Order: sequence, then C-alpha cells, then structure tokens
Amino acid sequence: MAWWLMKSEPDVYGIHHLQAEGTTLWDGIRNYQARNFMRAMEIGDRAFFYHSNASPPGIVGLMEVVETGLVDPSQFDAASKYFDPASKPEAPRWDCVRLAYRATFPTMLSLEALREAFSVEDLPVVRRGNRLSILPVSDASAARLFRLLGVEPDA
Repeated sequence: MAWWLMKSEPDVYGIHHLQAEGTTLWDGIRNYQARNFMRAMEIGDRAFFYHSNASPPGIVGLMEVVETGLVDPSQFDAASKYFDPASKPEAPRWDCVRLAYRATFPTMLSLEALREAFSVEDLPVVRRGNRLSILPVSDASAARLFRLLGVEPDA
C-alpha cells in the first residue's frame, strides 16, 4: 500500500463533500506530473485529504483508492472548465481515480504545523510555492503524520 497527499479547495470539493457522497472521481487534474502520480496509484492505497487555498490550509482527512485507470470524463465536456479540446475519446490524455471516504480527522494538521515537523525532502507539500495537487508520501512520513494527528493509521 502506498500513501499520497491530495489537495482540493474546501469550497470546491472538501472532505465534507466526500463524506456525504461516500466516493468520488478525482477528476479535473490537468498537470502531467499529478496525472502520472494518479496512474501509479493502486487499489487500497491511502491518501491524506488536504484542504488547499484555505485559511489555514492543511490535512483534514483520509481517503482510499477504490478504482484506478478511469478516463476523466470532464476532458470531453465542452461546458467543463476542465475541457481539453485536444483530447480525443480514442486517445484520452487525462485519467483519474475513484476515492472513498475513510475519515475526517478530529483536528486539522495545518501547513504551518507540517512545516515545523517536516523537511521538504520528507514531505514535499511544505515547499513554499508548491502547487502540485497530488504528491507521494513515504511510509515513514505517513506514520509520523498519524502520530501528529493523534489517530491510528486505520482511522
């Protein structure tokens, strides 16, 4: 099982949305590196849900990868802000995963707290100006995140 950190703005799609829906397609990713991280995901991987562009930003919950290798339907929807006219159904550029809600943590682990506890090498989200919406998390960093959150890894 691998660990990931996945960002979303809480007013666009927050942990409360995922909790209400149970599962979601993590679509609309239009960065090749983030897309490639999604392509590396496997069923059963876990992801920390990170509220970005919030005050404060930080880790708020946990998700599980339940489907992989899905074609992102928003790339073909001309009404979507994620529409990609260069992407064709016979050769889609963008794919996504389906994630299931696992937990909302009792407290947020803020970006400020993450910066105090981790180096950029240990947890790349602490890098100033980091805009990548999906990042891998090492097993050691995941264990440390759970300790800082005060919850068990199977939350």
